[in-house]
Amino acid sequence: FSRNGRDACRELIGFFFTYDQSLTVYEYRQFGKNRTNVLPFIQKSIYSHQCGRRKGKQYQLGDFYVGASLTFLSSGNPSLPESIKANTLLILRITNIDQTALYSFKTASVEQEEANDRLVIKAIQDVLKEKLQKRGVRILTGLGKYFKQLDKEGNGLLDKADFQQALKVFHLEVSEKDFESLWLILNVHGNGNGRVDYGEFKRVLFGEMNEYRKSFVRKAFMKLDFNKTGSVPLIVIRKCYCAKKHSQVLSGHSTEEEIKSSFLETLRHACSKPDEVSYGEFEDYYEGLSIGIGADEDFVNILRTPWGI
Repeated sequence: FSRNGRDACRELIGFFFTYDQSLTVYEYRQFGKNRTNVLPFIQKSIYSHQCGRRKGKQYQLGDFYVGASLTFLSSGNPSLPESIKANTLLILRITNIDQTALYSFKTASVEQEEANDRLVIKAIQDVLKEKLQKRGVRILTGLGKYFKQLDKEGNGLLDKADFQQALKVFHLEVSEKDFESLWLILNVHGNGNGRVDYGEFKRVLFGEMNEYRKSFVRKAFMKLDFNKTGSVPLIVIRKCYCAKKHSQVLSGHSTEEEIKSSFLETLRHACSKPDEVSYGEFEDYYEGLSIGIGADEDFVNILRTPWGI
């Protein structure tokens, strides 16, 4: 889980060993057309949660499910890329899992505290759902830019007052009780000096696209980011974005140029750097769009048509 586009698009595979509760993570790297190397990412060892209610508790089988976040201290893994070592905390998101293997071993149920956390999160998301339906793209892209401007150190972490102020600025009313509950769930309890990753904050506050949708967002961005830098110039996006088959163009209500200009203007509004879009900003745009689209295939078609994926 990273705001760095290149790191966010890394594809990793992890293994959990039930006999000693250890885990390891590898990265598959493609060299040329026919050569693939397996490189260590997280060294095989016994690890513990580094934040949240279960900080300090050893990873167990019940911690592994699609959408779960695993936290590690970057200093304990010398094989990590330098861009990741720059941050104290490394967060890995589980996007897929071998369900057959999981069910054959899984015996423990989710702890009651974690079940309660999920209820609190769902209640907050339900409160905000109506606002997001109406202006999801503007809120998600605007918040992303706002958080990045506040993040003077560039490490993705902000403190409690920053998040409270952001909710006021974007008129996202959350009761004080709900906010305190949310903060307790997210707070890293010291690893970030009382600060929280703002990408994780947004994910918990609003929910997120499922992994199927995210895979197409990554495909579109990686097609644009052919140099794999994590950012794409707006001029490249303008050149590659095709509005010929947009529904409003086909119906005659808008021209191709009007649709393209509207899209680019919204995207430009999200950018913290002039005339350049990062992967995080690109994903924020489609995260906001995703909220109002019920069917996965409808969302995927919105990506396939303009980007040719």
